[in-house]
Amino acid sequence: MDKSDLLQLLSEAGQDHLLQFWDELSLEERAALTFDLQGMDLKEINGFFETAMKMSCGSKQEKMDARMKPVPAEVLGSVTRDRGSVKGWEEAGLHCVSQNKVAVLLLAGGQGTRLGVSYPKGMYDIGLPSHKTLFQIQAERILKLQHLAEQKHKVKCCIPWYIMTSGRTMDSTKDFFSRHNYFGLDKKDIVFFQQGMLPAMDYNGKIILESKGKLAMAPDGNGGLYRALGCQGIMDDMQKKGIEFIHVYCVDNILVKVADPSFIGFCVQKGADCGAKVVEKTNPTEAVGVVCQVDGRYQVVEYSEITLATAEKRSTDGRLMFNAGNVANHFFSFAFLKDVVEKYEPKLQHHVAQKKIPYVDTQGNLIKPDKPNGIKMEKFVFDIFQFAKTFVVFEVLREDEFSPLKNADRQDGKDTPTTARHALMSLHHRWVLNAGGHFIDENGRRIPAIPSLKDGTDLPIKCEISPMVSYFGEGLEELVKGKEFLPTLVMDEQGVQQMVKNGV
Repeated sequence: MDKSDLLQLLSEAGQDHLLQFWDELSLEERAALTFDLQGMDLKEINGFFETAMKMSCGSKQEKMDARMKPVPAEVLGSVTRDRGSVKGWEEAGLHCVSQNKVAVLLLAGGQGTRLGVSYPKGMYDIGLPSHKTLFQIQAERILKLQHLAEQKHKVKCCIPWYIMTSGRTMDSTKDFFSRHNYFGLDKKDIVFFQQGMLPAMDYNGKIILESKGKLAMAPDGNGGLYRALGCQGIMDDMQKKGIEFIHVYCVDNILVKVADPSFIGFCVQKGADCGAKVVEKTNPTEAVGVVCQVDGRYQVVEYSEITLATAEKRSTDGRLMFNAGNVANHFFSFAFLKDVVEKYEPKLQHHVAQKKIPYVDTQGNLIKPDKPNGIKMEKFVFDIFQFAKTFVVFEVLREDEFSPLKNADRQDGKDTPTTARHALMSLHHRWVLNAGGHFIDENGRRIPAIPSLKDGTDLPIKCEISPMVSYFGEGLEELVKGKEFLPTLVMDEQGVQQMVKNGV
């Protein structure tokens, strides 16, 4: 395609400004720009912009309060309030795993920009004694769960791992897995695929140039998952493997129970086509979306979409009425996911994120704006809840299952490497105590049992248990019961090690 053909294509879409520096570009730069533009449906992108901006203007003016209802009791399961049922759900989930019916789908498109690194977030080392990354911890949880299902049901099984990256993280993620020999998993059971990208646009719908020959592009949000599943043959691959149930989660949660058998068993026994794992929102002003009904359909309502009065409403038991905090941790039946990909995905609307987007001006100078100058368009993974015929919600304890890694360390920081590390070590400390073990200080005195972190101010006992030793605290009695340990305690395939400051 030569310049005149390109110009005609762009003029029809009102985007001919993209060639304003054409004569200054090298042959390689021209070829790269042509390749990018040929791969785009510009009319579709213009349509996305118009619809997204209309939706954004409408949603700013209207709060959701009058249309919202909390999650009804009949679709809610809880690890605390339904304690007697959890074992049965877990066994049902393990049975599904043993039959090779369960896959996990990891949303790993994000870079660690807010952590101060340029590589994928899953490669981040949060400073555990083992120095394991998020990717390694999650891979080992899959391995351990396969072993648990094989031990119980005496059959060989595998949990395929589908990993969605973005254009910016695909190569480095694949290389990282290859260099670490796929963390003990079989290479054929790991499938990498890439979410789509969309151009950033100014408020007039013009695509932004980040340099003279390069468009400003951004991933299309974690809800881009559904289009990618169809375009890249992932649904076909799942069908060939006989997958019936899929667990979807985000890479940044260090406590995630990958392919959690209790969650899967609960959803399967309820006959659900879609399920959301939630943690109780205890503070009305916590900036987290809540799962609820809006006009009779399930969705996640963001904190900014409701008034403070509604956020503060409480039920008769004293809990917040809208307390089902969304943690991006979902269950889908294969049949439902197939319907989403084939029927419902085109109906999903893009959300607008206003951003400060570096751009080149008409003189070719790079400008870094100090206030938002354009939008990025994205879909969210939970946008498809509305299409579920049987939707369920599974409430778990935050201190056991949710500690996201989002920000770099700083004093009193939230969702940092330190808070993630403390959350995991605190969980493992509780596992040891529950299995009958004790911790002592350097004088041999028993350290009082602190069941969980209080406001992040109590430093946890330094204790790390490899997922290869225990998936959710099981099987530790023979290793720790009646024994006393000095921190730092590390338990892995090599055994129980007590590390002191001067070495092991």
